[in-house]
Amino acid sequence: MTSPTPFPADLERPGAWADILKRMALAARAAGRDPRAVTLTAVSKQQPWEAIAPVLAAGQAVFGENRVQEAAARWAGRRGGVELRLIGPLQTNKAREALALFDVIETLDRPRLAECLAKEMAGLALRPRLYIQVNTGEEAQKAGVTPGEADDFIRHCRDRLDLAIEGLMCIPPASEPPGPHFALLAKIARRNAISGLSMGMSADFEIAIALGATAVRVGSALFGARAAHD
Repeated sequence: MTSPTPFPADLERPGAWADILKRMALAARAAGRDPRAVTLTAVSKQQPWEAIAPVLAAGQAVFGENRVQEAAARWAGRRGGVELRLIGPLQTNKAREALALFDVIETLDRPRLAECLAKEMAGLALRPRLYIQVNTGEEAQKAGVTPGEADDFIRHCRDRLDLAIEGLMCIPPASEPPGPHFALLAKIARRNAISGLSMGMSADFEIAIALGATAVRVGSALFGARAAHD
Protein backbone atom coordinates (compact mmCIF):
# COMPACT_ATOMS: atom_id res chain seq x y z
CA MET A 1 0.00 0.00 0.00
CA THR A 2 1.44 3.34 -1.06
CA SER A 3 1.71 5.98 1.65
CA PRO A 4 -0.26 9.22 1.26
CA THR A 5 1.46 11.92 -0.75
CA PRO A 6 3.98 13.72 1.47
CA PHE A 7 3.52 17.38 2.29
CA PRO A 8 6.95 18.84 1.51
CA ALA A 9 8.58 21.54 3.55
CA ASP A 10 10.06 22.91 0.31
CA LEU A 11 7.05 24.29 -1.54
CA GLU A 12 9.05 25.37 -4.56
CA ARG A 13 8.76 22.06 -6.48
CA PRO A 14 6.94 22.06 -8.94
CA GLY A 15 4.63 25.03 -8.56
CA ALA A 16 1.12 23.70 -9.19
CA TRP A 17 1.75 20.41 -7.36
CA ALA A 18 3.19 22.16 -4.31
CA ASP A 19 0.33 24.68 -4.27
CA ILE A 20 -2.28 21.89 -4.27
CA LEU A 21 -0.51 20.08 -1.44
CA LYS A 22 -0.36 23.30 0.55
CA ARG A 23 -4.07 23.96 0.00
CA MET A 24 -4.88 20.37 1.00
CA ALA A 25 -2.87 20.72 4.20
CA LEU A 26 -4.55 24.03 5.09
CA ALA A 27 -8.01 22.56 4.46
CA ALA A 28 -7.24 19.53 6.60
CA ARG A 29 -5.89 21.56 9.49
CA ALA A 30 -8.87 23.93 9.33
CA ALA A 31 -11.11 20.87 9.74
CA GLY A 32 -9.03 19.59 12.66
CA ARG A 33 -7.61 16.74 10.60
CA ASP A 34 -4.09 15.47 10.01
CA PRO A 35 -3.03 16.45 6.46
CA ARG A 36 -1.29 13.09 6.17
CA ALA A 37 -4.71 11.41 6.29
CA VAL A 38 -5.60 12.80 2.85
CA THR A 39 -4.07 11.39 -0.33
CA LEU A 40 -3.67 13.37 -3.54
CA THR A 41 -4.60 11.30 -6.58
CA ALA A 42 -3.08 13.03 -9.60
CA VAL A 43 -5.47 12.46 -12.49
CA SER A 44 -3.05 11.56 -15.25
CA LYS A 45 -5.65 10.29 -17.73
CA GLN A 46 -5.25 11.77 -21.22
CA GLN A 47 -2.10 13.62 -20.19
CA PRO A 48 1.16 13.43 -22.17
CA TRP A 49 4.09 11.91 -20.33
CA GLU A 50 5.92 15.25 -20.52
CA ALA A 51 3.29 16.71 -18.18
CA ILE A 52 3.32 13.75 -15.78
CA ALA A 53 7.08 13.22 -15.48
CA PRO A 54 7.89 16.39 -13.47
CA VAL A 55 5.11 15.65 -10.97
CA LEU A 56 6.29 12.07 -10.58
CA ALA A 57 9.87 13.24 -10.14
CA ALA A 58 8.80 15.76 -7.48
CA GLY A 59 7.42 12.96 -5.32
CA GLN A 60 3.82 12.35 -6.37
CA ALA A 61 3.13 8.62 -5.98
CA VAL A 62 -0.61 8.12 -6.61
CA PHE A 63 -2.12 8.53 -10.06
CA GLY A 64 -5.65 8.10 -11.41
CA GLU A 65 -6.48 6.65 -14.80
CA ASN A 66 -9.75 6.23 -16.69
CA ARG A 67 -9.06 3.40 -19.13
CA VAL A 68 -7.27 0.11 -18.73
CA GLN A 69 -5.46 0.05 -22.08
CA GLU A 70 -4.43 3.71 -21.93
CA ALA A 71 -3.03 3.25 -18.43
CA ALA A 72 -1.19 0.06 -19.34
CA ALA A 73 0.55 1.81 -22.24
CA ARG A 74 1.37 4.97 -20.27
CA TRP A 75 2.83 3.22 -17.24
CA ALA A 76 4.65 0.33 -18.90
CA GLY A 77 8.11 0.18 -17.33
CA ARG A 78 7.32 3.10 -15.01
CA ARG A 79 5.49 1.43 -12.09
CA GLY A 80 8.27 1.57 -9.51
CA GLY A 81 6.86 3.20 -6.37
CA VAL A 82 3.66 4.24 -8.14
CA GLU A 83 0.12 3.45 -7.01
CA LEU A 84 -2.40 3.37 -9.86
CA ARG A 85 -6.09 3.95 -9.24
CA LEU A 86 -8.84 3.23 -11.75
CA ILE A 87 -11.25 6.15 -11.53
CA GLY A 88 -13.14 5.53 -14.77
CA PRO A 89 -15.83 2.98 -15.63
CA LEU A 90 -14.80 -0.66 -15.86
CA GLN A 91 -16.28 -3.12 -18.34
CA THR A 92 -16.49 -6.72 -17.19
CA ASN A 93 -14.43 -7.89 -20.18
CA LYS A 94 -11.57 -5.73 -18.91
CA ALA A 95 -11.78 -6.92 -15.30
CA ARG A 96 -8.85 -9.35 -15.45
CA GLU A 97 -6.58 -6.75 -17.04
CA ALA A 98 -7.66 -4.13 -14.50
CA LEU A 99 -6.91 -6.44 -11.60
CA ALA A 100 -3.43 -7.07 -12.93
CA LEU A 101 -2.70 -3.37 -13.45
CA PHE A 102 -4.39 -1.30 -10.75
CA ASP A 103 -3.71 -1.13 -7.03
CA VAL A 104 -7.13 0.41 -6.38
CA ILE A 105 -10.40 0.17 -8.34
CA GLU A 106 -12.68 3.05 -7.35
CA THR A 107 -15.58 2.40 -9.73
CA LEU A 108 -17.27 -0.77 -8.54
CA ASP A 109 -20.81 0.18 -9.46
CA ARG A 110 -23.04 -2.85 -10.15
CA PRO A 111 -23.62 -6.44 -9.07
CA ARG A 112 -22.44 -7.99 -12.33
CA LEU A 113 -19.08 -6.23 -12.07
CA ALA A 114 -18.77 -7.21 -8.40
CA GLU A 115 -19.39 -10.85 -9.26
CA CYS A 116 -16.90 -10.71 -12.11
CA LEU A 117 -14.21 -9.17 -9.91
CA ALA A 118 -14.81 -11.73 -7.17
CA LYS A 119 -14.44 -14.58 -9.66
CA GLU A 120 -11.30 -13.17 -11.25
CA MET A 121 -9.72 -12.37 -7.89
CA ALA A 122 -10.21 -15.96 -6.79
CA GLY A 123 -8.58 -17.27 -9.95
CA LEU A 124 -5.69 -14.82 -9.97
CA ALA A 125 -5.16 -14.48 -6.20
CA LEU A 126 -5.11 -10.71 -6.65
CA ARG A 127 -6.58 -8.31 -4.13
CA PRO A 128 -6.66 -4.71 -5.35
CA ARG A 129 -8.41 -2.38 -2.92
CA LEU A 130 -12.02 -1.67 -3.87
CA TYR A 131 -14.21 1.42 -3.69
CA ILE A 132 -17.91 1.49 -4.52
CA GLN A 133 -19.08 4.36 -6.70
CA VAL A 134 -22.24 6.01 -5.38
CA ASN A 135 -24.34 8.12 -7.74
CA THR A 136 -25.28 10.65 -5.08
CA GLY A 137 -27.19 12.83 -7.55
CA GLU A 138 -29.05 9.84 -9.03
CA GLU A 139 -28.16 11.09 -12.52
CA ALA A 140 -29.33 8.81 -15.32
CA GLN A 141 -26.20 9.34 -17.38
CA LYS A 142 -23.79 8.63 -14.53
CA ALA A 143 -22.55 5.30 -13.19
CA GLY A 144 -22.85 4.22 -9.58
CA VAL A 145 -25.37 2.73 -7.18
CA THR A 146 -27.97 5.11 -5.83
CA PRO A 147 -27.81 6.15 -2.17
CA GLY A 148 -30.87 4.01 -1.51
CA GLU A 149 -29.18 0.94 -2.98
CA ALA A 150 -25.79 1.50 -1.38
CA ASP A 151 -26.27 -0.38 1.91
CA ASP A 152 -27.62 -3.51 0.22
CA PHE A 153 -24.89 -3.44 -2.42
CA ILE A 154 -22.18 -3.08 0.23
CA ARG A 155 -23.62 -6.07 2.10
CA HIS A 156 -23.84 -8.07 -1.15
CA CYS A 157 -20.17 -7.39 -1.91
CA ARG A 158 -19.01 -8.20 1.61
CA ASP A 159 -21.26 -11.07 2.66
CA ARG A 160 -22.03 -12.92 -0.55
CA LEU A 161 -18.90 -12.22 -2.59
CA ASP A 162 -16.31 -11.83 0.20
CA LEU A 163 -15.03 -8.58 -1.27
CA ALA A 164 -13.24 -6.22 1.11
CA ILE A 165 -14.65 -2.74 0.49
CA GLU A 166 -12.16 -0.08 1.50
CA GLY A 167 -14.06 3.02 0.46
CA LEU A 168 -16.75 4.91 -1.41
CA MET A 169 -16.40 7.30 -4.32
CA CYS A 170 -18.70 9.93 -5.80
CA ILE A 171 -18.84 12.60 -8.49
CA PRO A 172 -21.48 15.20 -7.57
CA PRO A 173 -23.68 16.75 -10.28
CA ALA A 174 -21.86 19.65 -11.93
CA SER A 175 -24.92 21.89 -11.52
CA GLU A 176 -25.26 21.45 -7.74
CA PRO A 177 -23.20 22.48 -4.71
CA PRO A 178 -20.92 19.53 -3.90
CA GLY A 179 -21.06 19.78 -0.12
CA PRO A 180 -24.37 17.94 0.44
CA HIS A 181 -23.20 15.13 -1.84
CA PHE A 182 -19.92 14.76 0.04
CA ALA A 183 -21.80 14.79 3.34
CA LEU A 184 -24.19 12.10 2.06
CA LEU A 185 -21.31 9.88 0.96
CA ALA A 186 -19.66 10.27 4.36
CA LYS A 187 -22.93 9.34 6.08
CA ILE A 188 -23.27 6.15 4.02
CA ALA A 189 -19.65 5.29 4.81
CA ARG A 190 -20.09 5.79 8.56
CA ARG A 191 -23.13 3.56 8.87
CA ASN A 192 -21.35 0.81 6.95
CA ALA A 193 -18.03 1.14 8.85
CA ILE A 194 -16.15 2.19 5.71
CA SER A 195 -13.13 4.43 6.19
CA GLY A 196 -12.13 5.49 2.67
CA LEU A 197 -13.78 8.44 0.92
CA SER A 198 -12.61 9.37 -2.57
CA MET A 199 -14.35 12.65 -3.26
CA GLY A 200 -13.43 16.11 -4.45
CA MET A 201 -11.79 17.26 -7.66
CA SER A 202 -9.97 20.36 -8.88
CA ALA A 203 -12.79 22.83 -8.15
CA ASP A 204 -13.96 21.47 -4.81
CA PHE A 205 -11.31 19.34 -3.12
CA GLU A 206 -11.04 21.67 -0.13
CA ILE A 207 -14.77 21.26 0.57
CA ALA A 208 -14.36 17.50 0.29
CA ILE A 209 -11.48 17.49 2.77
CA ALA A 210 -13.55 19.49 5.25
CA LEU A 211 -16.24 16.81 4.97
CA GLY A 212 -13.93 13.83 5.45
CA ALA A 213 -12.31 12.95 2.13
CA THR A 214 -9.38 10.57 2.47
CA ALA A 215 -8.44 10.96 -1.21
CA VAL A 216 -9.02 13.81 -3.66
CA ARG A 217 -8.75 13.47 -7.44
CA VAL A 218 -7.08 16.47 -9.03
CA GLY A 219 -6.36 16.85 -12.73
CA SER A 220 -6.87 20.25 -14.36
CA ALA A 221 -5.58 22.23 -11.35
CA LEU A 222 -2.42 20.16 -11.50
CA PHE A 223 -1.79 19.59 -15.21
CA GLY A 224 -3.82 22.41 -16.78
CA ALA A 225 -7.17 22.45 -18.54
CA ARG A 226 -8.01 19.95 -21.24
CA ALA A 227 -11.04 18.93 -23.26
CA ALA A 228 -12.32 16.37 -20.74
CA HIS A 229 -13.11 17.25 -17.14
CA ASP A 230 -11.16 15.56 -14.33
